[in-house]
Amino acid sequence: MSRIGRMPIQIPDGVELRIEPGVVTARGPLGEQQAKFPDVVQVVREDDTLTVTRSSDARRERAFHGLARALVANAVQGVSQGFQKVLELRGVGYRAAMDGKDLTMQLGFSHPVRVDAPEGITFEVQPGPPGGTPPVQNLVIVKGASKELVGQVAATVRKIRPVEPYKGKGIRYEGEYVRRKAGKAAK
Repeated sequence: MSRIGRMPIQIPDGVELRIEPGVVTARGPLGEQQAKFPDVVQVVREDDTLTVTRSSDARRERAFHGLARALVANAVQGVSQGFQKVLELRGVGYRAAMDGKDLTMQLGFSHPVRVDAPEGITFEVQPGPPGGTPPVQNLVIVKGASKELVGQVAATVRKIRPVEPYKGKGIRYEGEYVRRKAGKAAK
């Protein structure tokens, strides 16, 4: 049996659920999310917990058991707490600023780069921790209720200026390890 699929999902206060075959709709303080999954698995509500069950041990049903549980849990967490990804801008002159609800970044190009915030996504810009390496770096926080959309927007922003391996300049996820190359050897 799937270890992920067996875990119950706690329903936080303020979250309303509508359960239909193949779809669970969660509504909470941060919006509304739908989790769609094949109807070979069933979602059952018992008091303040949800459990995902399957009717048999067929290969297809086992494959969707953990997936369906993860999708429903992400929808419940998204409408109650939300998701966020933190991006670090590293490089001389690299900085980010808010322009209304959109993001404008200076990334070493001849022009500023503007990223429009899609529906359901908010950006925040914070200065990096003092004494860091380099001492001034900007943090861009991508927030939203959909885990998939937050990850996609963060990946799109990172793709504008990926980290290069020689000096480590570029946009990286918080805590991302970038393997550095030595460059040319001096004679």
